[in-house]
Amino acid sequence: MKKKIIRSVTVDGSLGFVEPMIPYLKGKYDLQILSSPGKRIEEVCQKYGLVGHRIYMYRRISPFKDLRSLWQLIKVFRKEKPDMVHSMTPKAGLLCMVAAWITRVPCRIHTFTGLVWPTAKGLSRRLLMFTDWVTCACATHIIPEGQGVKDDLSHITKKPMRVLGYGNIRGVDVVQFSRRPEIMEAASKMRDDRCFTFIFVGRMVGDKGINELIAAFCKLLLKHPDIRLRLVGSFEEALDPLRPETIDRIKQNDGSIEIMGSKYGEELIACYAASDCLVFPSYREGFPNVVLEAGAMGLPSIVTDINGSREIVSQGKNGIIIPPRDEYALYGAMEQMLTDKEATKRMAEQARPMIASRFERGFVCQCLYDFYDEVMR
Repeated sequence: MKKKIIRSVTVDGSLGFVEPMIPYLKGKYDLQILSSPGKRIEEVCQKYGLVGHRIYMYRRISPFKDLRSLWQLIKVFRKEKPDMVHSMTPKAGLLCMVAAWITRVPCRIHTFTGLVWPTAKGLSRRLLMFTDWVTCACATHIIPEGQGVKDDLSHITKKPMRVLGYGNIRGVDVVQFSRRPEIMEAASKMRDDRCFTFIFVGRMVGDKGINELIAAFCKLLLKHPDIRLRLVGSFEEALDPLRPETIDRIKQNDGSIEIMGSKYGEELIACYAASDCLVFPSYREGFPNVVLEAGAMGLPSIVTDINGSREIVSQGKNGIIIPPRDEYALYGAMEQMLTDKEATKRMAEQARPMIASRFERGFVCQCLYDFYDEVMR
């Protein structure tokens, strides 16, 4: 009889991190998935013929709602009696690890991606550290997504932790993220060879360094008018919105700053192919897939010296690393990419081989499969 595994995430949109592994895991284990209700979990269950558990888990702290979710998880685990519960994302980790501990699930694994508390302050920091401590206390195995996350977690738990492979949770499909003819044809419709194009991909919020990026770009634009900035992602007004002056600068330079909105699949890949350099000045990350994707597309990257990014980019080899929240360092790195054409070309040539050698999806997934074999003996 196959051993039973339940993979859980907080919201069903995060199932994309699990999906590449479903065919293999389903073939070897009795695989089930769990998340808050949504369109995505319905699609995944139907596509792969999986049992899915739909339990509301609220991303923000909500004691009464969290207790209700916890009780529902306990009922699911008691009924299913899984051999393993493997959670990912913070709230799913906290609730699922506690519920799995209460129901004595033998193997309780949580993967930590980005940690919030290292950049938080005061009571919020202490509360976030406590919830991560509880998650670790209830888990039998802890997987940090990268070495930086592992170093941070060492401040709240003494349990053994292991980074699988070189880090990351699903790797990058280097066949999909490549300069295929159809991608280059789509990119040619966006590309202006007279301009050097920087690209940012992610949420348009302060925490991603957008305020510094826009300020640095506008300053650079005064000196080098033949540059463009492509912003790919959605603006969020409710949570960590951009400064009013940043919004004004974007509007005033709409000929040089291109607002693309959110892009996925082939459209996103074409955006990378139509650009010359990724700029990702985030304040905090776990292991940013954007930097992996851009590197697979042969783009050099400008990133901040934070968890994940510093594990993907090697200074001067496939990109430039700068301090976070530093508009002037960002300006200098962008100007270096623009003016030192030989160095930029060298970094671009090394970008894809460096990603393919460490973060190719098949390798990253195999590291997890081997780990499962080890802990499920």
